[in-house]
Amino acid sequence: MKSCKVVITGAFNTGKSAFIQAASDIAVVSTEKRITDALSQVKETTTVALDYGQTTVEGWRFHLYGTPGQPRFEFMWDILARDGDALLVLVDSTDRSTLTLARQLLRRLARRRMPYLVVATKQDGHRPMPLPEIARALGVSSRQVVACDPRQRASTHAVLAHLARLLG
Repeated sequence: MKSCKVVITGAFNTGKSAFIQAASDIAVVSTEKRITDALSQVKETTTVALDYGQTTVEGWRFHLYGTPGQPRFEFMWDILARDGDALLVLVDSTDRSTLTLARQLLRRLARRRMPYLVVATKQDGHRPMPLPEIARALGVSSRQVVACDPRQRASTHAVLAHLARLLG
């Protein structure tokens, strides 16, 4: 069986922890802590170090490492990306501001020459950006942008199956 370290990153509240929770075959290691600043209006907890899960899809064992989304924890992005084999950059399809951080993450982490996909979450939300628009805004091929409901195991596994095909 082939093994792959996948770094799952993106802005705050794009679905990174939910993706790992839904996809993982094992109990997820999580560093969720209560939010004590203004972001608590959005959700109660946030990842402060990492999330870790593991799953097998199409003959690949994926080790899933989720980064924190808040910029104050950005030092973890490079630590978790070290020795990464692939990158999933999550964007909230209903929030254009998440594209700014996605652009930065692609420049910062994809330069390591690891295969990557942009994962568009919340496609079922209010006025989501179409996938081709997200691809244009990020300057990536439309083949590298996929939709996903990170709360649904089948959806996360479809993304990982797409990644498995990219990895060969």
